[in-house]
Amino acid sequence: MPQQAWNAKQERQYQHIKKQTRQRGSSTKRAEEIAARTVNKERARSGEAKQASKTSTNDISAQRRGGLRSGNRQGPGGRTKQQLYEDARRKGIAGRSKMTKQQLEKAVGGR
Repeated sequence: MPQQAWNAKQERQYQHIKKQTRQRGSSTKRAEEIAARTVNKERARSGEAKQASKTSTNDISAQRRGGLRSGNRQGPGGRTKQQLYEDARRKGIAGRSKMTKQQLEKAVGGR
């Protein structure tokens, strides 16, 4: 999905993200959407886009967010309480806000 506003680096980034997303099992259409959104968000953060949402400019970058999520979910101390809480939220576990880290681990199936 090359766009005329993208420079060569952004096009390479798009192709790389698309390829990696496809390898993780997403459909071609979904992979293209994720890649385009990532590149466009970075364009908005750097001021290249005509419009930018608040989350595009105030949120952490996609690369940083991805780096935080990958690999270190099972680091030396395991997942953080916040990561466990988010997993519990996604699973719809009731009472998660009052749970300790150990309770959250048990509830979401960690450790």
